[in-house]
Amino acid sequence: MTIPNSHRFFRNTECRYFPCHKTDRPEEFNCLFCFCPLYFLDDCGGQGVLLDSGIKDCSGCMVPHAPDGYDLVMSRLRGEFDAIKRESARRTQRETEEKGEE
Repeated sequence: MTIPNSHRFFRNTECRYFPCHKTDRPEEFNCLFCFCPLYFLDDCGGQGVLLDSGIKDCSGCMVPHAPDGYDLVMSRLRGEFDAIKRESARRTQRETEEKGEE
């Protein structure tokens, strides 16, 4: 099955690293997130392993490279952004209440 390139899926077979992870299905390998936007999360939902050096080794993870990787990554990012917005709103509310008590 060949998946057409789009805003959700892109395969760069011209890349010298393609595919950068071992796969039995290179035709389904999504290069859209060449560097995973979930890397910064402690619990990213993938198969990353934290090395003694403190670097996360994601060489065994295919989450962002799956055909549905775009949807998975975007859903997770939306959740993280929503959590940040909620925390920011709580902090602003606390600060406003504290100023009112002065």
